[in-house]
Amino acid sequence: MNLKSLTSMGPWVAILGLLSMGSITYAADAESGKQLYQSCISCHGDQAQGNDAMGTPALAGQSATYLVRQLGHFQSGLRGSEDSFAEQMKAQVASLSETDVADVSAYLATLAPAKSPRASGDMRLGNNYYHGSCGGCHGGKAEGNDKLNAPRLAGLSADYLKRQYLHFKSGARGSDAGDRYGRQMKMMAQVLPDDATLDHVIAYITAQAQ
Repeated sequence: MNLKSLTSMGPWVAILGLLSMGSITYAADAESGKQLYQSCISCHGDQAQGNDAMGTPALAGQSATYLVRQLGHFQSGLRGSEDSFAEQMKAQVASLSETDVADVSAYLATLAPAKSPRASGDMRLGNNYYHGSCGGCHGGKAEGNDKLNAPRLAGLSADYLKRQYLHFKSGARGSDAGDRYGRQMKMMAQVLPDDATLDHVIAYITAQAQ
């Protein structure tokens, strides 16, 4: 697929394609992204480590492709109604240009991944359920996989992981027909048998970021 065909599919698709195509490197400016990120520090932290008290996730070391997609979802309305934290994020990114989104995403991807506190749980069960249900997409150590459009989970806090999983499970996130990968996750969120099992899986995931 070339640049012309990507662009004809819409600006967000074009940016995502350019970020992920091996033969083309999108000229995102990480230094400009660093300057843009200064307005995000009060919520997401100076190292993009996130802040559970404010409901904000760690962004450091996350895939630029994934970040571009999610910021686009907030701007288009595919995300932003699942809870009050998402509503705040939707308002915060409304004025960003496509270049701004690409630049700040490129900057965040250069940061060392965050290290979240380890959650309590049965590591053996968490390992088994994670690899049986999640690892095929998100990677054996929850490192994410751009080829499968699966974000990095290691480094996200237990609170954030649980909240988002339950949003997918309830349909608050991932129900829109325009959110292809969210719909896949919504389906997968029905797999774990109960909240206790979810806690074990989250314990395994948080242990990968130590």
